[in-house]
Amino acid sequence: MTDRFSRRGFLAGLGAALIPSAVLAEAPVASLRPQLRGDVPTGVERLVQAAGLRGEVVFAVADATTGTQLEEFSGNQGLPPASVAKALTALYALDVLGSDYRFETALMADGPIENGILKGDLILVGGGDPLLDTDALATMAANLREAGISEVRGAFKVYEGALPYVFSIDPGQPDHLGYSPSISGISLNFNRVHFEWKRDGARYDVSMDARSARYNPSVDMASMRIESRKVPIYTYESSARQDRWTVAKGALGAGGARWLPVRKPALYAGDVFKTLARANGIQLGRVQITREVPKGTLLVVHQSDPLDSILRGMLKYSTNLTAEMVGMAASQARGAKLQTLADSAAEMNRWATETYGVTGIAMVDHSGLGDASRMAPGDLVKALVAAKQAGALKPLLKKFTLADSQGRPVKDHPIKVDAKTGTLNFVSGLGGFITTPGGSELAFAIFTADVDHRATIPRAQRERPQGARSWNNRSRKLQRALIERWGSLAGS
Repeated sequence: MTDRFSRRGFLAGLGAALIPSAVLAEAPVASLRPQLRGDVPTGVERLVQAAGLRGEVVFAVADATTGTQLEEFSGNQGLPPASVAKALTALYALDVLGSDYRFETALMADGPIENGILKGDLILVGGGDPLLDTDALATMAANLREAGISEVRGAFKVYEGALPYVFSIDPGQPDHLGYSPSISGISLNFNRVHFEWKRDGARYDVSMDARSARYNPSVDMASMRIESRKVPIYTYESSARQDRWTVAKGALGAGGARWLPVRKPALYAGDVFKTLARANGIQLGRVQITREVPKGTLLVVHQSDPLDSILRGMLKYSTNLTAEMVGMAASQARGAKLQTLADSAAEMNRWATETYGVTGIAMVDHSGLGDASRMAPGDLVKALVAAKQAGALKPLLKKFTLADSQGRPVKDHPIKVDAKTGTLNFVSGLGGFITTPGGSELAFAIFTADVDHRATIPRAQRERPQGARSWNNRSRKLQRALIERWGSLAGS
């Protein structure tokens, strides 16, 4: 009986969403948080209970065309959204910068040029491009030669002041995790360096390089030393001009590779560009880092892909650095004076309040990596509804595949989902759009988190803590069950 009542309420809400708004002026919001009636839980509460998740579960779903709320479960309560936050960041960047916005990286001459000789400084000018890679720097080096430069007699400088410097997206993450690198006004290869090792008898051959699709130049600004220990696997130490790493010999095995974060992005980009310039016959001096706005003659300009393409990749691959750099660029474009990543997130929070009238969004970054961020699912749904009405975001989201009871992907499932996932240890989220078999479109957000347990995990164990995988699997199973519920009820 309870299930039937819940189903009727949901369908009534969906049907009401198709009635002209004037008729609904006095209508109550449909399907508020299901309440337990004695010992008989509602259908949605049975799903939550069956998931067996420690911690909290919150969600909201609404008609994406009209915004009529259809169902919620503590929809005003904020939880860490993890990478679902990138959906909001994408909306922020699109609104402030525009879909056609392009970042620029340049080479500039500060001094006269005579017979191909630059009698002054050469400056590599970062413009906040999150996708700059070694291939692009190689093209810039070749174009510098084609521009007639054969010698540089002044200094070689790298300008990183387009964005504030941030040591780590989330300092609570272990030092060696490549998805929490440093941020500055210039990045390269998502500010990651490639560490590779191969066993040769009793010793190992080790390399640190800046590989991309066509090139893999070695780097001097990152070093690795193998030490005879089992734990910790990695240690990090900063020096004036190097990221110094050590690795436990007992963890290496026969060989392997992984990406490590870069903590000196400008030095990294300069190191790599020096090598590429040398390959084009141009010798450059020691890399000097500057935050002073450069002046001089423009020699070479590299433009990024348009912003909507950058955001599509960010949402597909969930690249944290991209989210932070485009978010900070948007905040600066709004006139915010930034010193920290939290300053930029606060500007995005203000924008969300101004744009959508929401108060339950309190982000500390743009990627969702920091677990101190809070987002209410009902507020994200409001933003998604507005985005749907404006024709934004949905075309950039990745298709989310539903699965059967055994967790196997179901091809050609009648319920279609375009969404952003989010995963931290003991935090899982999903938000986006559902297209029902009948063609109705819903906007939804689901957040689950065991914040108290997550807080007990030592920093050194946060890459793969015990129990996290099974907890997150149960959360994803609940997400799929909720989507099936909403898709089938709305589609009937």
